[in-house]
Amino acid sequence: MSHIALYRAWRPQTFQDMVGQQHIIQTLQNAIREQRISHAYLFNGPRGTGKTTAAKVFAKAVNCVNGPTTEPCNECEACRGITAGSIMDVVEIDAASNRGIDEIRDIREKVRYAPSEVRYKVYIIDEVHMLTTEAFNALLKTLEEPPGHVIFILATTEPHKLPATIISRCQRFDFRQVSLVEQKERLRQICEEEQMEADEDALAYIARLSDGGMRDAIGLLEQVSAFSEGRITLDAAVDVTGGIASEQFAQLAEAVQRRDVAAVLPLVEGMTQAGKSADKCLENLIYFFRDLLLLKLVPNATAMTERMIDTDRFHEMAQAYDKDRLFRMIDILHQYQVEMKHAIQPQTLFEVALMKICTLPDARGDQTEDSRSAHKPDARNSEAAAPASGDLLRLHKKVDELERRIEQMLKDGVPAGAGGAAGPEAESARTTPLRSGSSFGNRGGSPPGGAGMSRMPVKLDPYVKARNEPECQQIRMQWNEVLQQVKEAGISIHAWLINGEPVSVADDCILIAFKNTIHRETTEKPANREVIERVLHKVFNRNLRFVTAMVKDWQSASEGQIEDSPGEALELQAESGQKSRPEWVEEAFKLFGEDLVVVAEEKE
Repeated sequence: MSHIALYRAWRPQTFQDMVGQQHIIQTLQNAIREQRISHAYLFNGPRGTGKTTAAKVFAKAVNCVNGPTTEPCNECEACRGITAGSIMDVVEIDAASNRGIDEIRDIREKVRYAPSEVRYKVYIIDEVHMLTTEAFNALLKTLEEPPGHVIFILATTEPHKLPATIISRCQRFDFRQVSLVEQKERLRQICEEEQMEADEDALAYIARLSDGGMRDAIGLLEQVSAFSEGRITLDAAVDVTGGIASEQFAQLAEAVQRRDVAAVLPLVEGMTQAGKSADKCLENLIYFFRDLLLLKLVPNATAMTERMIDTDRFHEMAQAYDKDRLFRMIDILHQYQVEMKHAIQPQTLFEVALMKICTLPDARGDQTEDSRSAHKPDARNSEAAAPASGDLLRLHKKVDELERRIEQMLKDGVPAGAGGAAGPEAESARTTPLRSGSSFGNRGGSPPGGAGMSRMPVKLDPYVKARNEPECQQIRMQWNEVLQQVKEAGISIHAWLINGEPVSVADDCILIAFKNTIHRETTEKPANREVIERVLHKVFNRNLRFVTAMVKDWQSASEGQIEDSPGEALELQAESGQKSRPEWVEEAFKLFGEDLVVVAEEKE
């Protein structure tokens, strides 16, 4: 017969003809035998594994004149009509082109009517994941309360795109890829029936290229048989499918193993002149090195190799490679494969990728360094790493020594803010808001001298000036959101932070005023500070730090700014009849309140 319709002629017509799905076939046959036919089925799996074919065979089995039966007879009018597609009660719908709500509404209208020619109405919806959301909602109502004479069979390659409400109302069957042995056996059977001669390695190569899809395997066999004259050979299969023979891969792999760039480039040029695309060559080369790695790690796993037909000849080559180098080579080739999708000159990128893996050193003494920088396999990296690490070590020693000195100074009684008041650091401390929880020589945020050591002062003047800015108002409005996210990150941190209130913001620092000293100090702890500032960055979408102050200090600073000038302040005091009071008297009023403090004039 002609090879033009080879797949059509060998498409399974019964459950027995199907390959590789015995677990599904047995379940469906048992359901038919026990009269437990469901109203909805979901067939999902890779392309070409028999989902639609199984749906049609099932439709014939339940509608056969001799049935419902576990195997359709394919001789009665119902079976022949379903095979030919002339039975109006068995409808196959392509959801890719009929994905709207109107098509599903039409189905909803028609399912109410009893079948006119056969026992069951069967709706086979292929690529069902392509339906729109509205169409799924319309289909859901029908799946919930279907008539007893209707069976829905949904087929898809992407079940994760289906709503959970649809999946829960169907019996789900997962079709798997057909094994290489089963594919090879079916291809050999087809060749014998069609009186075609075929080499075993050619059939194995076709089966490997199909990626577990029986339909693709038969299609490739048909294509190769139309090209070859009298006998299907491996060379003919490689030429027709646009692949590369294992021999060419072997030459490339040997040149890469020798790091012979001069031998690699002519091989690439020969592939290009033979019409091989760069992306396909790179894909096949990744598979080849994957097979070499598999042969090295699992010498007996010959059935698991993808592109090698005769694996015995490649065992020696696999042993010549270092496994770590093979891992890095596959990683590099995969990265270039991703970049090649957007490349203007894919052949150039393919050549660069091969030169890259040619110059990749073996991972002996520098295994860790090379694994961290697979894109920089230059020998100079290891030479530069030693000086860089030495400089970093010396820098760490200097920092540790400086920290010890400052800690000793603090223990001897030198305040944290002193020690260099005349230097540029002191000038910076007077003009820049500091994080109140930090101190020199201690990264943890608490003074090394103990809890009683004074913290760095916070200059409140910039915050007082900016307290009415729109930015400050915006932060106050979103503060509840900050508190909520801090609560989700740590409820104990939220308990301390809720005692504070944002009063101003300046220079990317939020000033938080606290009523309680314990709440303030606990909030400034490094672990709590990290959580709070991470939440600030998330809420306001920029890097924000925070400083803290006591409410009484903030109020004093704010009230001091109300006075416009010294002259006006004196006039206000004269009008109110108040005299300026010493600083210690002011502190007494703050500590004990106006009612408990009495200022007595000292008599001469």
